[in-house]
Amino acid sequence: MKDALPTIYSWIERFSRITILATVVIFGLLRLLGFELNLSAQVTIALIGLLIGIPHGAIDHLISISAKSRALFYSYIFVYVAIAVIAGWMIATWNLQGFQVVIVMSSLHFGFGDASFRNEWKVLSHERKFPWFVLVAYAIPAGFVAVILPLTDPRSGSALERIRPTLQGWTGGHSNLLRSATLVVTIISIVVLLLSRSFDLAIDLALLGALALIAPPLVAFATYFGFWHAARHTARLVPKLAGARALAAEGKGLPALRRAITPGLYAVAGTLGIAAILMIGDRHRFGSGLLWSALVIIWALTVPHMLTTSRFDLQAMRK
Repeated sequence: MKDALPTIYSWIERFSRITILATVVIFGLLRLLGFELNLSAQVTIALIGLLIGIPHGAIDHLISISAKSRALFYSYIFVYVAIAVIAGWMIATWNLQGFQVVIVMSSLHFGFGDASFRNEWKVLSHERKFPWFVLVAYAIPAGFVAVILPLTDPRSGSALERIRPTLQGWTGGHSNLLRSATLVVTIISIVVLLLSRSFDLAIDLALLGALALIAPPLVAFATYFGFWHAARHTARLVPKLAGARALAAEGKGLPALRRAITPGLYAVAGTLGIAAILMIGDRHRFGSGLLWSALVIIWALTVPHMLTTSRFDLQAMRK
C-alpha cells in the first residue's frame, strides 16, 4: 500500500497556495473597485485566521517527550507553560519592546519552519534536499515578508491603533527603510531561487509577497498564519505522531491529517476563554479587545513552541 505522507504534503501545499492566491485575487479586485473592507471586518477575519492556526502548536508535548516517562513528560509541560507565562507577562507589560522581539523571533520561526516543510517533503519523495544557500535564500525573506510588509503598510496604522495604541511607531520612524529592505531582499532571493531552478520556492515567495502587498495588513498576516504556516506545520506533525503516521502508512491521508489536528483543538477554546478572562480581569494590560488578548497568548506560546520546533527544523535543514 502506498504511503500517503508525500500526498499529504502535496495536499497542504496546494491548499495553502490556493488560499493565498484567492485572497490576493479577491482583495486585488476590491482595491481596483475602490472598496476597502472596514476595520471591524478585518479584525474579525484576523481573529478567525489566528484561531484556525492555534492547534498546530498545541501538541508540542506529544511530539517532543515520550509519555512513558511521566516525570519527564510533566516536567516538560511545566517548563513549557512557565516560559509561555513569563513571555506573555513581558509582552503585556512592555508592549512595544515585546512586540519588537516577537516580530524578529516569529519571522525566523516562520521562514525556517516553511523551509523545513519543503526539505521534509523532499526526503519523503526520495529526492535530494535543497542546498543550504537555497533554503536560506527562501527562509529569511519568507518569514520577514509575511510579517514586516503588513506591519509597515501605511494601512497598518489604524489597525495597530485599534489593537493596541502603544504598538504604533514600533519601527522608531524606520518603516520605509524596513519595508524597502524587505522588498529588496525578497526580490534578490526570488532571482537566486530562479537561477538555482528552485521554482516551487520562488513561486511560494512571490505569492507571500503578493499577499502582503495587496491584502489589508491584518488579513494578510492572519491568512498567512492560519492557512499557510499552520497548515504546513500540521503536515509536518503527521510523521511525528504514531497514530497519524500509522494511518498515513496505510494510505489513509485524510484520517492521518485529522489525527494530527484533533489533539490541538482544545487550545482554540482555551485561548478564547483565557483571552476573555484577561481582557475583563486586567484592563490595563489586556483591555484593548479580544484580538489583543488572543495575540498576547499566541505570541507567548510562540516562544516555547519555537524552541521546541527548532530541533526538528535543524534536522530538516541538515544535508
